[in-house]
Amino acid sequence: MLPDFRVRQRDYLLEIGRAITQELDLDKLLARILNVSVEMLAGQAGLITLRGEEGGWTIATSHGIPSAFINYLDPLLKAIPDQEDPAKFELPQINTLLKEVTRVASLGFLDGVGLPLVFRSRVVGMIFIFRNYSGRFSGNDRALLQSFADQAAIAVRNAQFYAQIRREKQRMDTLLDSAADGILILNAEKTIERCNPAFANLWGKPIGDIIDLPHKEVIRWTNIENGITLEQAQAQGWPLTPHATLYVEGDLERPDLMPLPVGITYAPLLSPEGQLINIIATVRDISHFREADEIKRTFISVISHELKTPVALIKGYVGTLRREDATWDRAIVQDSLAVIEDETDRLTELIENLLDATRLQSGTLSLSRSDLALGHTAERVVERFTVQAPRHQFVVDFPEDFPVIMGDEDRLEQVLYNLLSNAVKYSPAGGEIRISGQVRIEQVVICISDQGPGIAPGDIPYIFDRFYRSSEASKKTKGAGLGLFLSRAVIEAHGGRIWVDPMPDQGARICFSLPR
Repeated sequence: MLPDFRVRQRDYLLEIGRAITQELDLDKLLARILNVSVEMLAGQAGLITLRGEEGGWTIATSHGIPSAFINYLDPLLKAIPDQEDPAKFELPQINTLLKEVTRVASLGFLDGVGLPLVFRSRVVGMIFIFRNYSGRFSGNDRALLQSFADQAAIAVRNAQFYAQIRREKQRMDTLLDSAADGILILNAEKTIERCNPAFANLWGKPIGDIIDLPHKEVIRWTNIENGITLEQAQAQGWPLTPHATLYVEGDLERPDLMPLPVGITYAPLLSPEGQLINIIATVRDISHFREADEIKRTFISVISHELKTPVALIKGYVGTLRREDATWDRAIVQDSLAVIEDETDRLTELIENLLDATRLQSGTLSLSRSDLALGHTAERVVERFTVQAPRHQFVVDFPEDFPVIMGDEDRLEQVLYNLLSNAVKYSPAGGEIRISGQVRIEQVVICISDQGPGIAPGDIPYIFDRFYRSSEASKKTKGAGLGLFLSRAVIEAHGGRIWVDPMPDQGARICFSLPR
């Protein structure tokens, strides 16, 4: 190396030192290192090739080299096999390869100098400079170049670490922001350092209004059903170990919204010395679990009552008929057997409805479609009710040109039976029950109306829910709350919809549509 470059070489070395502390963008850093290397070695062009974490070489940046030559070199570098000791085997291969390619491509006019980049015995890459003269390096030159290469390796490795940390942060940000559960990250003083969008939506305030608030101002309980608060747990010494999670469940107070049932899991992050660094709180909306528990309780209550009543009647009448100390005339026997038959039918209907509800949940409720004249189906169902409900007047009102549709006759007959049964049940004083059909352009509409007290407005949004029965209806009529739930499922399976048509003070009217 020429002596008059010595001072400038030291300046370049200082510049790389500044780059180590100032530049963490890997692409910019590599470009700076390469530019300094080309100038320092009085070269015409150069490149930096890096070794991957798991092996393999790629050209990371270049200067003064045509893209066609880079495209030629890149596969040659990638073809170099991985070795257990890349400093001993891979670096010499790359240096030799680049020198040979340089001489051949330049017809011997260019030579090359390779500077290995090694950080703590780990091969990071190589700087290779193309120049049009050859020359020996003195001991001072080699020491300076080696110092330069070592600092360049440190700079590259730091930038790689920074890029890796940035990628991990981006991945963590994505995980937090896309999580369905609310997540809060607290510092050791229980101040909120991080909040994801799911918690902000759950709590009803923007993220900016939550950050930096104390935990106790955000997590306030109207009541606790399971566990103890974070503050109470810490007062008792929590956490004692890094894996000592804490779970609390109850109703969370919210600033402008109704309390929400949630379950919160707290997990500690401890330093190697056992000091608390952060607390990660995962907040889950458990409204659906509460609803499921309520449905389960309702199911047990309703079904036990609905099963107990017919079984008690059947047992009572059978026990009475079997008495040996009494003789029953034929009329009493027939009446008793009729009651037993009715209650048995009621039990059968309940069991079938429960089975259908189970099939719905498992997705195995199938339809067997065929051509169907709904007007005739309605007349057939009404004939059954004419005998059972003599106090009611049934009217079937379908136009003569009512179209034939594709549907499952048994299932749609079940829907009509459920709706007519409700109409009879909820209009005990009698009156007219009308089943009518209307023809629209793309669908048919069937409505069943009665002259009972009607459906309370507050019950309308829920009457098609499983096991739902209004408090007033449950006092006066029998039922498990499955008929309308199953009816909606059957209609929707046919591609239609079912709804309540409000008729204030004129009874109840339920309609459903089916595609033509």
